[in-house]
Amino acid sequence: MSGRRDLTSGPIGATLIAFALPTLGSNILQSLNGSINAIWVGRFLGESALAATSNANIVMFLLFGAVFGFGMAATVLIGQSWGRRDVEGARRAFGSAIGLVLATSLVVAILGWAFSHAILVALATPAAALPLADAYLRVIFLSLPAAMIVVLLMMGLRGTGDAMTPLWFMILSVVIDTALNPVLILGLGPFPRLGIEGSALATLIANSVGVIALAAWIHWRDLPLRLRGAEIAYLLPERALTRLIVGKGLPIGAQMLVISVAGLTMIGLVNREGVETTAAYGVTLQLWNYIQMPALAIGAAVSAMAAQNIGAGHWDRVGRITRAGILYNLALTGVMIAVILWFDRTTLGLFLSDGSPAIAIGQHIGMIASWSFLLFGVTMVLFGTVRANGAVWGPLAILFVAMFPVRLGFALMMRPLLGADALWWSFPLGSAVTMLGAGLYYRYGPWRRGRLVTPPAAGPAPTAPMAEGDRAAAVP
Repeated sequence: MSGRRDLTSGPIGATLIAFALPTLGSNILQSLNGSINAIWVGRFLGESALAATSNANIVMFLLFGAVFGFGMAATVLIGQSWGRRDVEGARRAFGSAIGLVLATSLVVAILGWAFSHAILVALATPAAALPLADAYLRVIFLSLPAAMIVVLLMMGLRGTGDAMTPLWFMILSVVIDTALNPVLILGLGPFPRLGIEGSALATLIANSVGVIALAAWIHWRDLPLRLRGAEIAYLLPERALTRLIVGKGLPIGAQMLVISVAGLTMIGLVNREGVETTAAYGVTLQLWNYIQMPALAIGAAVSAMAAQNIGAGHWDRVGRITRAGILYNLALTGVMIAVILWFDRTTLGLFLSDGSPAIAIGQHIGMIASWSFLLFGVTMVLFGTVRANGAVWGPLAILFVAMFPVRLGFALMMRPLLGADALWWSFPLGSAVTMLGAGLYYRYGPWRRGRLVTPPAAGPAPTAPMAEGDRAAAVP
């Protein structure tokens, strides 16, 4: 079931695509899960409920970004440590990240649960959708810690070159969530009819089962990042490691927050166009999740490969990894855009009732903005490479400029002239500026200087029996 790969040797193109495909499969399954759940909600509960989940999910993306950066920083540390064959350093970084993310996500979940209604009101959530969105969001908040830890476990495994194990456990979570949604929404069999709260509860159960099962599998199969015996102490974040993870993770998390706040601001503008436009935009976001899947998967694969090669000192391979990632992205993302646009009415009709005015609105949004994901894909590869060496401030500045002065500035200034179309045209404009900035930073920025190194332990390192696979990994 383990699919660990050596990312520091062998043909770059074949290794990259073989590592990226399981990640792509995981991403597609995750989006498919959200789409199927949206279909259940839209079909069984109506457009107001669908608009409610769209508002709530964007809020969750915002809060997810608040702690996601720590996981990204730890993944880079794990990848570089693994490239240097430093197994203990990888485990220490992993343990500190788990402890830090668990504590942070618990705080965020509690605060989010308490202030969910106020957040939704600030977003100008349509009155018809507000009670439903509040009920949904409160339960979803409770699932945040489990969701964050399972994502961190998967990211850590990918940092060691294992992309297959995360895929299998993503399948498990998706099957549970998808199966439970109609059961809990409609109250099938012995279960009560919970409506929109049932959809959120299904997600909570799926995340909880997923994190417990994956942690048990890592321990049982003695996978590289398992912590046992005295190594359990690694879960208490070390001061030096925490400073490094937070120092790199906060800017990465801020990048997520910039995207999230821009998305929240955008949906606030969309909400003012009415429930039908909000529903159309929410469904279009579902379709865009699929379009961006190749970019996210290949960007993650490029980052993991680059981190291991930087850790191993193989700088000659880093540029070739980046070029291969860009070419694969253009090809795969182009195919996804063509398929989604060709079958747009059919796919929109999965979420919306026949004859809904929102279908035509969704088609119009897609024709204007979907092609911008080609530019997005190039940006993800370039950012993935520079982040692999701990460069985080440059991408943050580029994203901030592209999202706020450019994208939202254009949307607000041109809205009196273009109406709602100003919102949709702001997407390709923002993507073009982001790609240009990423290209300039990759070519001329200082990201190649230095190298991330896991700080030495403050005291004697805990010892635990080393698995056969770890002995092999630790030999240069």
